[in-house]
Amino acid sequence: MDEERETLQRIVSTLVNKNDEIHNFIDMLNHTISNVQVNSSNAISELDEEFDGLYSVLHEMKGSMANTIQQEEARKIQALQDQLSQCSHALESSEELLELAVQSLDIKNPAKLLEAARQIKDSVTVASAFRLSLKPKVSDSMAHLMVDFALEKRMLQAVKFLPVPKAPEIDVAACLVADNCITVSWRMPEEDSRIDHFVLEYRKTNFGGLPRLKGEQHWELIDYIKATQYTLSGLKFDTKFVNLRVQACNKAVAGEYSDPVTLETKAFVFSLDSTSSHLNLKVEDTYVEWDPTGGKGQEKIKGKENKNSNAASPKRGTNSPRASARGSRDRFAGESYTVLGDTAVESGQHYWEVRAQKDCKSYSVGVTYRNPGKFDQLGKTNSSWCIHVNNWLQTTFSAKHNNKAKTLDIPVPDRIGVYCDFDGGQLSFYNANSKALLHTFRTKFTQPLLPGFMIWCGGLTVSTGLQVPSAVKTLQRSENGLSGSTSSLNNVAHNGSILSITISQEEEKFLETTSNKPAVMFSGKLKLTRKCEYQLWQVFSFFRNHKVDGMAEPLIIDFASGT
Repeated sequence: MDEERETLQRIVSTLVNKNDEIHNFIDMLNHTISNVQVNSSNAISELDEEFDGLYSVLHEMKGSMANTIQQEEARKIQALQDQLSQCSHALESSEELLELAVQSLDIKNPAKLLEAARQIKDSVTVASAFRLSLKPKVSDSMAHLMVDFALEKRMLQAVKFLPVPKAPEIDVAACLVADNCITVSWRMPEEDSRIDHFVLEYRKTNFGGLPRLKGEQHWELIDYIKATQYTLSGLKFDTKFVNLRVQACNKAVAGEYSDPVTLETKAFVFSLDSTSSHLNLKVEDTYVEWDPTGGKGQEKIKGKENKNSNAASPKRGTNSPRASARGSRDRFAGESYTVLGDTAVESGQHYWEVRAQKDCKSYSVGVTYRNPGKFDQLGKTNSSWCIHVNNWLQTTFSAKHNNKAKTLDIPVPDRIGVYCDFDGGQLSFYNANSKALLHTFRTKFTQPLLPGFMIWCGGLTVSTGLQVPSAVKTLQRSENGLSGSTSSLNNVAHNGSILSITISQEEEKFLETTSNKPAVMFSGKLKLTRKCEYQLWQVFSFFRNHKVDGMAEPLIIDFASGT
């Protein structure tokens, strides 16, 4: 009995659900019918507007053309009336001369007859009747103002509803992702002269497969694109991929979207870890500011709280780069006004940028292994590398590692780019605006690295989600190619040979501003050829920065004649 009751109950539940589905479907059908009626009414209204507009154009054209005909009629009638008036005047004058000539025939006196004949002859000579053209100045034809709308009638008879544009096709092979820009190219499957513009939509995602409908960010829209290519610039690549789709639009309607494509937007993304930063630092996501009042009277209390919270943190021991980067570190203390990134670099090539406030007194930018001591300062241990800017009293710019500093005799840029090649054992700093190399550390990294920042009196803004710039990649290839030939440079130095280099006029100016170190002396006449300024700088830097045994100072670099 109970089993039958349960069966009936399931049947009832199934029927109720099915009835709800049918009711919902009926509501949807009724709603669709209503929409069809509304949309049809709108389409008829738009059709009326289009035809009214067409009638208006035809009526305006008719009035204009009729006015042209009337003006031509008035012009011709005026010309003929003028000619008619001239003829009437000439005829009147000619009749007077005729009457005078007939009367002169009755003169009997030969002398008087001769005088009358002479006068009549002179009058006839200048009479207007003999200078008058007896051909109408204008014709009575109006054929040049006739119209034939046969072609236009056939065109109107061929008018159909505006076709919906077909979906464009995105050319994935022609798309480019570089320098935090995405260039998208597409084409129409067939020529369509009615296309007015295109609409490009994109959205960020961490899903690498086909674009999903749910659980994704909303689409960003770029409208009124006239070409079949568009570049999205200034993007922050804070997700792994981006979805893209395009639709074509004519004057009336937008077509279907293209099949969406997914492009990889790989970049290094991190935030500043406020849980272990110095108490005198105010940290917000990617901004850090020195706060002289921060943590006074609370350092010990907060230190205990952090220690207890870290001990109980579920993130300890995880394999997540961001979680393992935070770990269970104590807050930095003492004069180590340090904050680290919350994501570790464990492989690959990465890039980020830093901008300091103009009134910043002192700051350092670099990397460190995961677990620095809470009193450690960037560049003062064998596990951290940085460049340091000191604007106190006078500006100094230096590269630091293992408590050794190397002065950088170059201007401090507004923005500093940091390039880290973990597998290649290279950490380079660049002028983020010009992409000029500032300094390079070369080593073998044995542990994951964390971005590190020290700040005193001022603030730093960190830009992440950046790809390695193309200019930096080019410089890296040049530098790595040049570093492979350092053995030959050592041989030149050891043998006391004169190094011959041909440079251009632009490079001569470059040398005048950079070759002022006493360790190198330049001599010889500079000749004009094309060389890479960056490679020259690397050659000179090699001799400046490497003390080679047996090399006499100063080294003389002679510039040989160029072709």
